[in-house]
Amino acid sequence: MPNKIATIPLPTNEPILAYLPNSTERINLKKEISRRKNIVYDIPMIIAGKEVRTNDTVDIFPPHELSHKLAHYHKGNITHVQQAIDAALQAREKWASMHWEDRASVFLKAADLIAGPYRAAINAATMLGQSKNVYQAEIDSACELADFLRFNVYFASQIYNEQPISSPGTRNTLEYRPLEGFVYAVTPFNFTAIAGNLSVSPALMGNVVVWKPSNTQIYSAWTIMEIFKEAGLPDGVINMVFANAAETTNLILSHPSFAGVHFTGSTGVFNSIWETIGKNLHIYKSYPRIVGETGGKDYILAHQSADIDVLATALLRGAFEYQGQKCSACSRAYIPKSIWDTTWEKMYAALKTFKIGNIENFTVIMGAVISEDAFKRITRYIEQAKANPDNIIMYGGNYDNKKGYYIEPTVILTKDPKSATMVEEIFGPVLTIYVYEDEAFDDILHLVDNTSEYALTGAVLAQDTYIIEKMRDRLVNSAGNFYINDKCTGAVVGQQPFGGARKSGTNDKAGSKWNLLRWVSPRTIKENYVPPKYYSYPYMDEE
Repeated sequence: MPNKIATIPLPTNEPILAYLPNSTERINLKKEISRRKNIVYDIPMIIAGKEVRTNDTVDIFPPHELSHKLAHYHKGNITHVQQAIDAALQAREKWASMHWEDRASVFLKAADLIAGPYRAAINAATMLGQSKNVYQAEIDSACELADFLRFNVYFASQIYNEQPISSPGTRNTLEYRPLEGFVYAVTPFNFTAIAGNLSVSPALMGNVVVWKPSNTQIYSAWTIMEIFKEAGLPDGVINMVFANAAETTNLILSHPSFAGVHFTGSTGVFNSIWETIGKNLHIYKSYPRIVGETGGKDYILAHQSADIDVLATALLRGAFEYQGQKCSACSRAYIPKSIWDTTWEKMYAALKTFKIGNIENFTVIMGAVISEDAFKRITRYIEQAKANPDNIIMYGGNYDNKKGYYIEPTVILTKDPKSATMVEEIFGPVLTIYVYEDEAFDDILHLVDNTSEYALTGAVLAQDTYIIEKMRDRLVNSAGNFYINDKCTGAVVGQQPFGGARKSGTNDKAGSKWNLLRWVSPRTIKENYVPPKYYSYPYMDEE
C-alpha cells in the first residue's frame, strides 16, 4: 500500500576505481575480458521481455582487433519494431500506475548491480565493443551510468515534491503524468552511460520505451538489458530493437501514440526527425516531446596569462581521450603567439609517449576509432588538411586499418581560422590550432563565438581574473557546458548537467531534473472543500 513518503537523500558520485597493478578490480576486469573473448555472444532483440532471434545475424568485432569475432546480433525489421511498439503500449498502463518509488527501486537496484557485481562485465563490454581504455570505460559505463540512475531518482523526488499552494477551503495538487503513448530512444555508440540513460530517464517517470541503440554499441547495450532484467524491470517497459534505422524511425514517427524522442546523434539525423514530426503532427494524440543532443565543434581558448602546463594537459586530454570520439572533445584551439612555442614543446614531448593499440594493454591511452565508416571520414579530413597550404601537420597524420581502425593523434597548425577542420565536426583524434597575435584577443573572442554552428562545450584558460570574466561574458552563448582552467570534456552527473544549444541540441541537460521534466505531462487538480451553492456574489447585493 503506497501510504508512505520516501526520503531520497542526495546521492554521491560513484567512486572511480584506479585499476592499479595487482588491484582486485584490475584482476577481476582482466578475467572478465578473457572470459568474454572465449565466448561468441548470440545477442537477440528484447521485445516484451522476450529474446527475439531472426537468424539474420551481423557479426561484431572489436574496432581494435578486427580478426576476433566477439558476438553477432540478430537484425530485425519493421515487423519487430511494430511488435516493440505494441509491447510498450501494452505495458504502459500498469507501469504508469505503479507508485513512483517502486519504479525507482528498479533503477536503484540496477545502479548497485552496475557498481558491484556487474562492474567488470559492463566495463569489459565497453572496452571490447567500443575500444575504450580501462579508465574511459570506468568513468563511462560503470560510474556515469550508476550516477545517472541514482541521481535521476533524486531529481524525480524533487519533481514529485514540487506542489502548488492552496488557499483556505481548497486543496491544489500537481500530478506528473507519464506521456500518453511511448517514447523512442535513439542512442549513440560513444557512451554506454548515455545509451542507458536515454532509455531509463523516460521510463523512470512512468513512460514505456522503444530503444534503438547504435549498431556499434549493441555489445554493451545487451549487457545493460541483462542488468535491467536482473533489477526487476517489467516486461515491455523498455524494448530493444536492431532494425534498419531509417525504417525504424519512419514507422515510429508515423504512429499515433508516438509521444516523444530522446536522441543523441548527428545533427542531420535529428533535423530530419524534427522535420518528420512536424509533417506528422496531424497524426499524433499529443504534441511529441523532442529532446536531443547532437553535434559539437568544441573549443579551448587560451589567454597569454594561461598556465602553460594546465593548457597543454587540457588540450591533450580534451582532444585525444577516447580517440576524440566524445561529443565534448576539443577539436579547435586558439593559443596566443607569446605562449605557443612553450605550449607546443610540452604537447610534443607528451605526444611522443602516447601508446596506441589494443586496449587490453592497460598502458594504452588510445584505442581504435569505432568503425570503417568513421575511419574513412576522419582520414578524409586528415588528407584534406595535408593538401591545404595553410596547414602544417605538427604531429600524427598517419593511420592504418589492417588490424584495427587506428588513427594517430593528429595536430594541425593552421593559418586559416575558418578552414574545414576548424569549422566542421570530425569526431576523431584531430585537433586544429590557430595561433593568434596577443593584441588580437578581443577579435578572437568574436571568432570563437561565430566560427561554428554548434554550442556544446568550450573551455577558457587564463590566470587574469578580469580576463576570465570577459571570456565568460563574451562567450555566453558559445557553449552549454563552459569550463574555466580545465579541459572541455568530463561532465559529471549531478555536478555539470550536460547539453548545448544552437545546432548542438535542445539543451535539456542530461543528468538533471530539467531532462526528467520533459517526460511528464502535469495535471493540476483543485479540490474545493466548501463549494458555493448559489451563483451570486456579495458585490451584487443592493445598497
